[in-house]
Amino acid sequence: MANGSNGSNGTKWTLYASNEDAWSAMLSDCAKAERSIVLEQFIFYADDFGRRLMNVCAERAKAGVEVRFLWDAVGSWSLWGSNIAEELRLKGIKLVFWKTLVPDYTKVPEWRHWFLRNHRRNLVIDRKIGYTGSICVSGKHKDWRDTNVRLEGTVARQMENSFDRMWDRAVHSRPLPKRLKYKDSDFRYETNYPAPGRRRVYAAFAKAVREAEEKVWVTAPYFVPTHRMIRLLKSAAERGVDVRILLPERSNYFVVDLGARTYFDTLLESGVKIFLYTANFIHSKTMVVDDSWASVGSMNWDRLSLLYNFEANVISVDPRFNAALAGHFRTDMAASREVTLSAWRRRSLLERWKELPAYFMRKLL
Repeated sequence: MANGSNGSNGTKWTLYASNEDAWSAMLSDCAKAERSIVLEQFIFYADDFGRRLMNVCAERAKAGVEVRFLWDAVGSWSLWGSNIAEELRLKGIKLVFWKTLVPDYTKVPEWRHWFLRNHRRNLVIDRKIGYTGSICVSGKHKDWRDTNVRLEGTVARQMENSFDRMWDRAVHSRPLPKRLKYKDSDFRYETNYPAPGRRRVYAAFAKAVREAEEKVWVTAPYFVPTHRMIRLLKSAAERGVDVRILLPERSNYFVVDLGARTYFDTLLESGVKIFLYTANFIHSKTMVVDDSWASVGSMNWDRLSLLYNFEANVISVDPRFNAALAGHFRTDMAASREVTLSAWRRRSLLERWKELPAYFMRKLL
């Protein structure tokens, strides 16, 4: 865990490498809420931590705090239409599911209903404290290696404003609240909306890699990027930038692992360094560029996240925060094995054949 501030009037932050530490802090802050709690989550299970969080929020709702939950119906499928969902509403918690599992064919085309998921993770308390990262509200994921951040400052208001916009989309309310911007802050909350010109996180990633001078360090659980991002990573490595990609040795999606491996040869040949995390499943979604730019949030390096899901990341130009995130990367790299070009090209014929179907499926991953 690392923490700091970017000035007397700036953003206070705490980084968590442990889900249990992040959960504990979230529960503590929610228990102190005086005005509002908003929670946007892709995966929510009513297990040990989920129950504790729901109970704390229900207690605050009883005390007059406005509590709103926005969960994705696919990611949190076990709760959609459940008795638990109705119990929360009876306790004063406003709960909405993003794109329910039974589509209304009179309003949206079928493909849009099952696609374009809300993959974001966003908790804001009293418009003052915000949490984001790769966290899932699920006890079976407690040992995953995730990176999450607690923020105090104007960025928390940005996060709640972003939640409000998604909430109004979910309940079909118009017009949407105006999008807030804080150009003078060292932290900003950027969103990815699946439409041309509105994929702001994707655009920020591309710009950061294109302008990198010293390093680009990426941690991603799923790595099946667009050809544009592959070209940018290769170009950065070829001009002498230290490009490192840290992935899980095995994720929870075997076909996505194979899809990532179809890029290894061309990346390694261009000078990109690839590391496979062996200690556990690394689910962190972070990026550090030089000493001047860093990001943590929900965005994966696959096409679903980059192009088709609703995503959101905190982007920082605070040197202390960026150095702390780089420190996390070094620690994770020490628990990883490097993939070299020579070793990769010596892999067995069987391994090569297993990757072949994934090569043709990459645009779907």
